[in-house]
Amino acid sequence: MIRVLSGVVLAAAALAAIFFLPPLGLRILVCAIAALAAHEYLRLVGSNDSAIGGVVIFTWVVSTGSVVTLAMVPAVVVLLAGLNALYTKFSSPVAVLGAFAIAYISVPLGLLAALHIQRGWRATVLLIATVVVSDSLQFYTGRMFGRRPLAPSISPKKTVEGAIGGAIAGTIFMVIAGPYVLPTTPPAMLALLGLTMVLLGIAGDLFESRLKREANVKDSSSLIPGHGGVLDRIDALLFVIPAFALAVGVVQ
Repeated sequence: MIRVLSGVVLAAAALAAIFFLPPLGLRILVCAIAALAAHEYLRLVGSNDSAIGGVVIFTWVVSTGSVVTLAMVPAVVVLLAGLNALYTKFSSPVAVLGAFAIAYISVPLGLLAALHIQRGWRATVLLIATVVVSDSLQFYTGRMFGRRPLAPSISPKKTVEGAIGGAIAGTIFMVIAGPYVLPTTPPAMLALLGLTMVLLGIAGDLFESRLKREANVKDSSSLIPGHGGVLDRIDALLFVIPAFALAVGVVQ
């Protein structure tokens, strides 16, 4: 019951933000989410909160949709990794993983704000709905037909059959709903976009599952009753958003 109630509240809050927040409010909200997600991610990789300020600032900057900003990402990550290694007590792997928060969290969430500001609520809803449809069908198809583990060492409950079900559902959904946002895109390209989004979403889910397994925790935090942490809710989206944003021409 707690999980259901939390899910309803989260969905209502997300829809309210999508439909009613002005651009400035949306950018502030996305930066707040980035800060929470970064806090959870940094704890999972054994770092501290020193990089959160950089994550928030870069999220705000990326929300402009500037290709120049995105081109700076590799250099910023390398610079932060070097500073972490030189001026903290973290090991080199932890220093690099801490700096990776810029690419992992700031870029996707910044692009999400840019997507909504430039293309409107329909594009944002299409993105999120495709991931939700895929995730839901992965779960139910896996429960009904799942036999073969997809990645047993990372996420034992995920199955090949569930992934196939989610891929089919997400692809069909994009072909049906995609024309409302991308009216000139051929159905074959919409199908390819939908399939790519599903595969990236699965990769994002498995990536966070690997982080949690290595940290020996079940959830990224207990912030959301019945759902874990912020990172648990957006892990698939973090991998999907950049591809979708590029596909609809957000980055300029």
